Amino acid sequence: MTTLNIDGIAQAQSVADAVTANVELTLRGKTEAIRLALACLLARGHLLIEDVPGTGKTSLAKALAASIGGSSHRIQFTPDLLPTDITGVSVWDPNMRGFEFRPGPVFANIVVADEINRASPKTQSALLEVMEEDQVTIDGTPHPVPTPFLVIATQNPIDLEGTYRLPEAQLDRFLMRITVGHPGRAVEEEILLGRSRSAVPVLSPVTSPEQIAYLQRLVATIHTAPEIASYIAAIAEATREHEALRLGASTRGCLALLRAAQALAACSGRHYVTPDDVKQTAGAVLTHRLVLAARAEVRGVTAAAVLAEVLDGIRIPVLATQ
Repeated sequence: MTTLNIDGIAQAQSVADAVTANVELTLRGKTEAIRLALACLLARGHLLIEDVPGTGKTSLAKALAASIGGSSHRIQFTPDLLPTDITGVSVWDPNMRGFEFRPGPVFANIVVADEINRASPKTQSALLEVMEEDQVTIDGTPHPVPTPFLVIATQNPIDLEGTYRLPEAQLDRFLMRITVGHPGRAVEEEILLGRSRSAVPVLSPVTSPEQIAYLQRLVATIHTAPEIASYIAAIAEATREHEALRLGASTRGCLALLRAAQALAACSGRHYVTPDDVKQTAGAVLTHRLVLAARAEVRGVTAAAVLAEVLDGIRIPVLATQ
């Protein structure tokens, strides 16, 4: 490894620790969820936070945006939201005697799409291009979004009235899907006492978009041993052959898992991926890409349970000394 790479890895760990500590000022006891969210950002992915109301989904998204600095916009998705309300629109300018593009809220470093499943499928699809290509095409003209670019979407999985299920093509654009969950009792008591005495803290940035963009480039250089590639391929193959699944992990899913594992390794201060990095990110990366067979769905089987079974059944590779 070069000195530059060593310095970069140390910087990645330092940024990860600083962002995690900063976000935990408003979201206590959720270190794992915060680290996964940051790994998603460093892997150039997009994040879907799915959980019941009141668990801190929007708080996590807003705190991460505040910690990164740069520009951030929040979009409240509603049934009457139009695609142009997200991407922007070209309007006639009589002074210029031509059309002028007025960018929508999607043009920011971090876009918080709150309750994304409340918008119509047509409006949801407005995010497809920008999440994949980092640009919006209006009237045949591409308009690039800022770098780095991250969409953090939230949705409530139990309130089905007035919602539209995200199609598989949309779900596949999200590198990770995570849950926040309720805090433990001790943490919840601390939250109650703390919130009764003081206001919610206003977070200051602990890093910059430029630093994040540098770390994103660094993550792509994290070493992946042949044994790790074989391990990921074995996981994908096992999901495709599992009787409870109608659709297993795709090659794109494998690549997503590798990127997430590389990012988690960098956050941990390592220049190489370990099997633990793969296992820790597999649930967030793969479960929303797995489609259950009808019979398994009727029995109440979950994609998370199937993936856990798959991971338990595959031999963990032993790597040579790095």
